[in-house]
Amino acid sequence: MAEYQKHLYMIAFPINALVASQLEPAAFAQHYTIGSARHFQGKVIFAEIDLNYRDPYFRIDEYLEKTVPHEDGSPKRTKFISSYRVLEHVSLDAIKSMWLVTVNGKALELHLSDYTAENVPGLIRIFQEIAPVRNLIASRLDQRSFGKYITSDIAKGAGRVCFTQIDLNIEEFLTGSKNREIIVSPIPESNPYRLLDCLIELQQNNDKAVKTISLSSVLHSISYRVLRHGFWFFDNEGHSLFFPVPSAHELETTHYEWWKNAR
Repeated sequence: MAEYQKHLYMIAFPINALVASQLEPAAFAQHYTIGSARHFQGKVIFAEIDLNYRDPYFRIDEYLEKTVPHEDGSPKRTKFISSYRVLEHVSLDAIKSMWLVTVNGKALELHLSDYTAENVPGLIRIFQEIAPVRNLIASRLDQRSFGKYITSDIAKGAGRVCFTQIDLNIEEFLTGSKNREIIVSPIPESNPYRLLDCLIELQQNNDKAVKTISLSSVLHSISYRVLRHGFWFFDNEGHSLFFPVPSAHELETTHYEWWKNAR
């Protein structure tokens, strides 16, 4: 019988789950999106977790023992270990890489990097929380400050979070919405009037740090192409990870197959 290497994957979107698999990351991505009718059909975001990682919350060894080939010799594709409070119990040190998967199963690997950008203070940004909460947030905080804020206030966030930033020309939206009875949100499936109110309040009130636009995620309806910078993980102990999305030029020249399907 064929020998397959075992893997641990943490799905961040559309659910938060820890999964054991004998598939390599690209094959896992394809299986989870288009290879099984039992699984989600749509874009998927997941991370590969160090196979040696253990936490008492998870019965990892027990499920890895059950992650064995089928009788016909084919690999065990998914063995769910947990689908509840997963990110809360995964140390950031255990996260090796991230993968962005298109609706037709094309996968792009993101590598850990330092976030060294000098951010303009007070600039309003749009953040999409991915796990464990899924709020769409407008904020005057930069990425580092937002990560610290949202992990220090459990009433508004969580002890560990994953989030990304949506690229939106806020001034253009505000200007184009003036004196109009009907406005259209540039962010699919978000209330344009709620978005407008949040942005105006942040603009006019320097003491306000965040405003919640929506309690649900818009990741399923927006393109990967409108995500800015990449993905951040923060915890309430001050640790953080950043996984940048390559530039459009690099994606077009080096990852064209993924780029042309990145919707």
